[in-house]
Amino acid sequence: MSDMSSQRITIRISESLVKRLKKQAGMKRRSESALVREALEKYLKEPASSSARNLAQDAGLIGCVRGPSDLSTNRKHLEGFGKSR
Repeated sequence: MSDMSSQRITIRISESLVKRLKKQAGMKRRSESALVREALEKYLKEPASSSARNLAQDAGLIGCVRGPSDLSTNRKHLEGFGKSR
């Protein structure tokens, strides 16, 4: 452990996650704690996606549908939008 001023925390995880963690720890010959610390460091280092567009892009939704590329700027695509039928 590199940080001598570390603190202990307790978390609850599913049985299947425990099995996967133990398997990875064994394969990598590292402690379970080391793998959890590494994953947490990586997760917290990444900037949070704040906008809906960033979330959609992260999910692979941007560009996954074929159609006109100018839906938001071409008025003909907006005809009748928001009106009840």
